[in-house]
Amino acid sequence: MAPAGVAVANGSGGADTTAAFKEVYSKLKEEMLEDPAFEFTDESLQWIDRMLDYNVLGGKCNRGLSVIDSYKILKGVDVLSKEETFLACTLGWCIEWLQAYFLVLDDIMDNSQTRRGQPCWFRVPQVGLIAVNDGIILRNHISRILQRHFKGKPYYVDLIDLFNEVEFKTASGQMLDLITTHEGEKDLSKYNLTVHRRIVQYKTAYYSFYLPVACALLLAGENLDNFGDVKNILVEMGTYFQVQDDYLDCFGDPEFIGKIGTDIEDYKCSWLVVQALERADEDQKRILSENYGKSDPACVAKVKDLYKELKLEELFHEYEKESYNKLIADIEAQPSKAVQTVLKSFLHKIYKRDK
Repeated sequence: MAPAGVAVANGSGGADTTAAFKEVYSKLKEEMLEDPAFEFTDESLQWIDRMLDYNVLGGKCNRGLSVIDSYKILKGVDVLSKEETFLACTLGWCIEWLQAYFLVLDDIMDNSQTRRGQPCWFRVPQVGLIAVNDGIILRNHISRILQRHFKGKPYYVDLIDLFNEVEFKTASGQMLDLITTHEGEKDLSKYNLTVHRRIVQYKTAYYSFYLPVACALLLAGENLDNFGDVKNILVEMGTYFQVQDDYLDCFGDPEFIGKIGTDIEDYKCSWLVVQALERADEDQKRILSENYGKSDPACVAKVKDLYKELKLEELFHEYEKESYNKLIADIEAQPSKAVQTVLKSFLHKIYKRDK
């Protein structure tokens, strides 16, 4: 679901926000462990406690923190009331819970080894495929949290609908990714820009970019039906973010990024390979089909050489500039200055990032 190692660079509003955010996690976890809907045993309490800390914590929490930042901008304040802070943090944590749910199951599907510098949850001794049920529990916690803290709010049903819709879009994007890139014979002819865009849009952009802002808009009393353009801009931004990620996987400095890219070895439907397929002649396509998806360093080197020959680095920089200019124009066409500020704060954190 979420590409490994991808964290949305939406930034947090400083140390105070981060401290308040962490405090709310402890409260929400405590509530989950005291949920009267289930008679917990000591053993099951310990399991949930450890499972939550292992999977919900450990990331950068950028998606969750950006709910608070966006809400402050929409309200036009630097400091929220205690109640507003708590509700914004709670929705931020619901997104982090959603992310944890996606990643726990994603790692099983991809048969991954590590996540956030430690073994994937299903690889932890005594966990194994119990992780599937843990994923389901994580998803159910979101409904419990929303019910407990938002049921009396006028936007409660909208929140439920929002999380359900985004989850459906993300799971459908994951399905498309799996059946396109993981199943059956390796066939590069299935890869093109339309397929790449659709996978990225549904698998990453909605929950990473649109969901935090949509939560902030609902908190601010807005009707999401009036913000179709904002949704489109954020999905476009999420697509641009993933294209950057595909580029950095191949051309970024592993020392600086903190991971070694494996898109070529993993036969990923990456922006680079679909661009290469569009530009390659028959001989170059043969080089691609003979070497793409193989873990032999010599094969990887041949693919990277071909990318350079096809001038994909220059192409990416052109794409980056064009995307930025179009996004800025679309953002500045928004009637609300506060909404413009929110969108620009997202864009400026990711534009020309190098990790």
